[in-house]
Amino acid sequence: MKNPGKKCRPPSAAGTFYPANPAELSRRVDELLAEARRLSLRPQALVVPHAGYQYSGPIAASAYVTLSTLSPKPTRVVLFGPAHTVELRGLALPGCDAMASPLGEVPIEIEGVRAAEAFPQVVVSSQAHATEHSLEVQLPFLQRALGDFAVVPLVVGRASVHEVEELVDALWGGPETLMIISSDLSHYLPYEICQALDAKTADRILAFDTAHLEDEQACGAYALRGFLASAKERHLEGHLLDLRNSGDTAGDRSHVVGYGSFAFCARSS
Repeated sequence: MKNPGKKCRPPSAAGTFYPANPAELSRRVDELLAEARRLSLRPQALVVPHAGYQYSGPIAASAYVTLSTLSPKPTRVVLFGPAHTVELRGLALPGCDAMASPLGEVPIEIEGVRAAEAFPQVVVSSQAHATEHSLEVQLPFLQRALGDFAVVPLVVGRASVHEVEELVDALWGGPETLMIISSDLSHYLPYEICQALDAKTADRILAFDTAHLEDEQACGAYALRGFLASAKERHLEGHLLDLRNSGDTAGDRSHVVGYGSFAFCARSS
């Protein structure tokens, strides 16, 4: 029975970015995960793309499949994604109790929200979240890979490296927590140019090079730079899981969008 006082952010990208039918969506996500190459990693954080599943779903699945063998699985996911639909200074929480996909509702963790609200660069904006797909498209993958979990969702606008890094540090937690940075890479370039630029971007991400990671290299650059600064201080090790573009998955090659998936783990001894 639903709580009539509960505020839930409903799905806005269902039927466009991914299937709206729950059975079809579950089947599609499971197919993508089954087709992905499995690596034996225990990620503390993932960088994943956020386009329609026909375009970036296989690349996202290469990150989410790393969660399949984890025991115990994370029960808390901190999501950072770029603001596509509103002009935003700083970072925004949605001001609700849950987020929904066609697979069900995911509770928002109140402790994480309170921790984030303590920072002056964080605002509450239902408008920033209402039609933002960069966080929403991650939910079905997480629901199929993790089962039950709570989420702390943050849309990232124009923010300094330090402003994002502060939030990453405050919300990091322990093994129960998984950080997700949602970002596509280059946009609307010819296929070969995209490949070259995205390879350079991947090198910079793996080198924790925040100084040379430009906005045009990744639409989630603001979140990425802050996350990488924190991950470098934690001495994490980055792994490139997949690097392709829409010309590899769907669509023509005259103007493509780049996608990369990365896992960040404790350094092996």
